[in-house]
Amino acid sequence: MKLPSSTRRNFTAGLLGSTSFWIYGGHKVWADALQSESSRPYQPQYFTPEEWRFLNAACARIFPADAHGPDGAVLGAPEFIDRQMNTPYGHGELWYMSGPFRSGAPNLGYQLSLPPRDLYRQSIEAANAYARQLKGRRFDELEPSDQTALLKTFEQGKMMLGAVPAHTFFEQLRQNTLEGVFSDPLYGGNKGLAGWMLLGFPGARADFMDWVNQKGAPYPFGPVSISGETA
Repeated sequence: MKLPSSTRRNFTAGLLGSTSFWIYGGHKVWADALQSESSRPYQPQYFTPEEWRFLNAACARIFPADAHGPDGAVLGAPEFIDRQMNTPYGHGELWYMSGPFRSGAPNLGYQLSLPPRDLYRQSIEAANAYARQLKGRRFDELEPSDQTALLKTFEQGKMMLGAVPAHTFFEQLRQNTLEGVFSDPLYGGNKGLAGWMLLGFPGARADFMDWVNQKGAPYPFGPVSISGETA
């Protein structure tokens, strides 16, 4: 993945084949939480204020705003990531996390001993320290162009962020940002279903049989969330 210099539509081409869009959990718990908090700004439950500022800035650079819609931060990717940190996924309970921990080929997948929540905590601290050393300011205080350049440095994987290879952190952040933009709004991201509208994805409708075998016919309905929210 290369950070985009063209439109976001080009940037998102092919994501449906490479990104997981469905997060397992209790739908009713998520829906109740979202409904109770819909009237006030989201307050992170896991990330510290400094980590939260980093996450918002990074999500906005990984999925930037353009003529098609807002950036990843506005679309709720940071909220999605924060919510995931307090799930079994965030604690690494869905992964095999026993040793030995060794560097392996990319096709072997994640090889570190850190669950996602600890990977974020250590990597964000180290990333901010690197930004201060390089530019004299935290990541979120840098100009957008400098933030993009720094993320590209992490993407290239030629350095460490504490105990975490920078490339590993970047790929984790990239994947979770895109999941937040394109997952069901039930999980905190994809605000206003704008991510699905960008892709033309109809969402969680129960029945599409009226539109089967109608090649080329325009689909007239907007997307709908598991919770029943519509665009």
